[in-house]
Amino acid sequence: MADSVPVRCPTCRRENAFTPPTFPCACGAPLTMPVLRGGVPVEILHRTWQSSWVEVRCEVCGRQDEWPAPESGCPCGTVVRVPVVPAPTPPPPNFPSPGRTLPTSAPAPATDTPRAILRPAFRPVTIRTARDCVTAAEQYLKWLGYADVARTQERTASGVDLRGTGVVAQVDPSTRATKLREIECVWLNGLNDSAIAVFFSLAGYARDARARADDLHIPLFVMDLTGTPQPVNDPADELIKYGATGR
Repeated sequence: MADSVPVRCPTCRRENAFTPPTFPCACGAPLTMPVLRGGVPVEILHRTWQSSWVEVRCEVCGRQDEWPAPESGCPCGTVVRVPVVPAPTPPPPNFPSPGRTLPTSAPAPATDTPRAILRPAFRPVTIRTARDCVTAAEQYLKWLGYADVARTQERTASGVDLRGTGVVAQVDPSTRATKLREIECVWLNGLNDSAIAVFFSLAGYARDARARADDLHIPLFVMDLTGTPQPVNDPADELIKYGATGR
């Protein structure tokens, strides 16, 4: 999980903790926005499509793509765009890309450590309704390798929205932070099904809920309106990296 960095508001000069967002690269590795430490945040007065994206290179595969520019809100009401480390200039033709080396010897023998999964880029589902939240979570779990995951016929009292071979998931589309009880409920459902329990929330998690999920090793994701879930703890990062085969 990404470490938080201090971001100073240019309006009230208050220093706020900011956790850079993490997105899944096309290679399957989690890519955290490389916030420029010491960089000067810029207040967002007018939004344009071009300024809302930044170019970042994946340290795992070397792929260079455009990603949503990280933004931070201050309690005073100011919203700033947080600067990131500039992407490196592409190498000249016939030279290996940064982060990639030419093979010089035979491959290392296989080990029991799970290997990172290579998968195509996730295609998000734009969220406009609560049903869209469940659809986005369903598609994301399928992208992670749970091919037969599907929404339950009727949401049970425990709140399970999605089930598949080896996985159960709950989706909280409300505008309040997910509470501790909901985390424990989905965990119990995972135990009953001998499956991994995963949680998706639109508004984030209460502090005690987040701590309990870490203790129980439950992957937590937050969803933005673009429909791209973002990991908020280490188990979620591991799930993105290794997918269903690593569990």
